Amino acid sequence: MQAKKGIGKRLPSPPSLPTSPSPCLFFKSLPPPSSSSLSLSLSLSPLLMAVSILLRSRIVSMFLLFNLLSSEFGFLRLGSSLGINYGQVANNLPSPEQVRLLLTSLRITKTRIYDTNPRVLTAFANTGIDLIVTVPNEAVGVMMDPRQALQWVMTNVQPYFPATKITGISVGNEVYTSDDPTLMSNLVPALLSIHSALVQLGLDSYIHVSTANSLAVLENSYPPSMGSFKPEMANLLVPFLQFLAATKSPFWINAYPYFAYKDSPAKVSLDYVLFNPNAGMVDPYTKLRYDNMLYAQVDAVIFAIARLGYGGVDVRVSETGWPSKGDPNEVGATVENARAYNRNLLLRQIRSEGTPVRPNQRLEVYLFALFNEDMKPGPTSERNYGLYQPDGTMVYNVGLAALTSSASVSLTSSATRENGETMNSIHVMGLPLCPNTTKKKKKQRQYTSGGIPPSTILFI
Repeated sequence: MQAKKGIGKRLPSPPSLPTSPSPCLFFKSLPPPSSSSLSLSLSLSPLLMAVSILLRSRIVSMFLLFNLLSSEFGFLRLGSSLGINYGQVANNLPSPEQVRLLLTSLRITKTRIYDTNPRVLTAFANTGIDLIVTVPNEAVGVMMDPRQALQWVMTNVQPYFPATKITGISVGNEVYTSDDPTLMSNLVPALLSIHSALVQLGLDSYIHVSTANSLAVLENSYPPSMGSFKPEMANLLVPFLQFLAATKSPFWINAYPYFAYKDSPAKVSLDYVLFNPNAGMVDPYTKLRYDNMLYAQVDAVIFAIARLGYGGVDVRVSETGWPSKGDPNEVGATVENARAYNRNLLLRQIRSEGTPVRPNQRLEVYLFALFNEDMKPGPTSERNYGLYQPDGTMVYNVGLAALTSSASVSLTSSATRENGETMNSIHVMGLPLCPNTTKKKKKQRQYTSGGIPPSTILFI
């Protein structure tokens, strides 16, 4: 079901909870009290004041109750590990400053971008939003030189930290499935140089270094306990995992159950991939039960890492999502399915769920994506992963329209340097923000279909 743009009346803020003024938000200001009205208020009898306090308390209680009962309209309490990817491969998106206002209105506290755009880094200063920045693939080779890596950190990280809360650096994106042997072999030396630069500048305890990987690095993914990497990648992945273990950095994975369903809709249960109630599957070796594919994919990666001797490395989901529209051959790309997948995932995050292998460790997930992006190449689905249209209206409502104060989500941005501008507008809960947009570059994504499991098992 496609959600409507918020057009209802706003309730005035209680006098005890003033909102900070913003040049981009349009609020009606209440007139200051006159001296006569102030005198009258001070002369109220204790009884009248008690009645006033009681009425206000009832109003506040009713408002809180409405928030608790209105999750259908966006009032969800989100877990602190949830992320949302913010791609900008479009010519009609709002500026980083506008996006900052949107994110803060949604109580978003984590962000992931695919470059080090100074405008984004500046816009997110003093917001408390965690930010992961990226060394683009084309610069990975240069980062092998420790002097170049130090210069990169001193230019793109140090000047903004700690006002901008940079918490991670992703060196490249899906490098190990890039079909570029030189790029793949350059990754670990680049990771080492970037980390050494952080150590030299005293930033290594605040900022981790890793990279995001496609699920296509797996040779086998079913059942999860038989997860294994492609044999030809072992000589590259072992030093990478050694680096992650030594620096206590996470293994990021881009996982999209949508593609498994699209490729085999007759064999893959739609309810299973959408987190809907279903019979699920039981891993025949661990006897662990899985009621959704995303958790199975993550655990397959955990087992694959353990097979190489690094079972203690944390696994996190850097991208996952579902398109709301696709070409005729893109089975399952509908608004209903996108809403179900993302909303059900949000609800799981609220419960701070872990996977069956690590049930007591909350799975960190970054949802893809915040906006639909009209300039992304490829099939129609690639331009329709967003929860929002560029003008701020919701494609569908999964519970991000208005969040409670404990809500926390993360954001990924592929923003690059400003090279074009188109006037447009965005709305936060029905309120217009200042217009602007940027053009952006392509981001690649790759996937895996799994394989035949070998007859071995590891215990993690």
